[in-house]
Amino acid sequence: MTDMQAPAEAGSGPRHSSAPGPGGTANGTSGLPAIELSGVTKDFHASGEVISAVRTMDLQIREGEFFSMLGPSGCGKTTTMRMVAGFEEPTTGTVWLQGNNVTSDPPNKRDVNMVFQSYALFPHMSVFENVAFGLRRRQIPKDEITTRVGQMLEIVDLSGRENRRPRELSGGQQQRVALARALVNHPKALLLDEPLGALDLKLRQAMQVELKRIQREVGITFVYVTHDQGEALTMSDRIAVMNDGLIEQLATPREIYEHPASRFVAGFIGTSNLLTGNAAKASASEAVIEVSADERVIVPIRDASVAVGAPLEVTVRPEKIELGTQPPPAGSCALRGSVTEVVYLGTSTNFTIATTTGAEIVVFQQNSASASDVVARGDSIWLSWQPEHSYLIG
Repeated sequence: MTDMQAPAEAGSGPRHSSAPGPGGTANGTSGLPAIELSGVTKDFHASGEVISAVRTMDLQIREGEFFSMLGPSGCGKTTTMRMVAGFEEPTTGTVWLQGNNVTSDPPNKRDVNMVFQSYALFPHMSVFENVAFGLRRRQIPKDEITTRVGQMLEIVDLSGRENRRPRELSGGQQQRVALARALVNHPKALLLDEPLGALDLKLRQAMQVELKRIQREVGITFVYVTHDQGEALTMSDRIAVMNDGLIEQLATPREIYEHPASRFVAGFIGTSNLLTGNAAKASASEAVIEVSADERVIVPIRDASVAVGAPLEVTVRPEKIELGTQPPPAGSCALRGSVTEVVYLGTSTNFTIATTTGAEIVVFQQNSASASDVVARGDSIWLSWQPEHSYLIG
């Protein structure tokens, strides 16, 4: 993991020559977003073609939050981060940092640091000297360097390892050194571009928890780019799910998981079952897809009216569904099917069910559930879930 260090001089204050952001002033008035993108686009020219990496984007990232940009490769998330850092200039639009217009400022004039996947620590320097490097370049007094480096090493849980060389540390410890080096300058925001990608699964999961702890402790705005949905759900206060240069949904992890705003979000975040049909009944509060006399999908109506006969697309998460041998009670969602696959995963078992509608449904059940012991491939089964776990897409 390398870090781009672009600290402002200590005590230099805001750049008063910069124009104030929307609703703010140039002096970083409290309450302004830490980062704001206003009408930002980014086009690249290749072989005579114009490629739109980021389409019109309006985004506000709050002071002190852990904000993630999540999406597949090529969706524009890294390009967006590079525009915030100053490595790319928007084709159109404005980038604001705490109310200051920094759209045309170079990276070293922006009070942000950027952390990448590779560590790029100085191999001949100790942990202490790696972390102190940026402070020495800024000619910070020696006593202050000792204090600040010591405090930062304590935060990243590396106290007592000040004199070690990078080769004497594990991958996770090297990553913490790089993180400490980026944070010791007290940037206004830390930008992290898939920093855990080089770690193995177990260490990556441990570092997710550590990163969130460190962010809470230092209180700095973190902007995190990843294609790993688990990372984003674990650490983020809010997530922007991106696709083809656009934000498809911006919300808390729970809202995005429980109430995806589009088919893309439903499919990209976790595993989701998609069901389609026409509304046989509709009221102000719910609509019903009637599959047969005893099979139905009930979906609450939250933000729009639905007419009888209207096509519906509904999503339900696998862990919300129960399996049973008897028809579920009236008022529940209910489908019949045949078990086509059973996959044991240790803590849970995954079932694939071919339903009478023609749709395949995936069900996750913890292995403490009785169904995990009695359901086998080829069995006829009932699926049921509560209506509040159905979510209407679109």
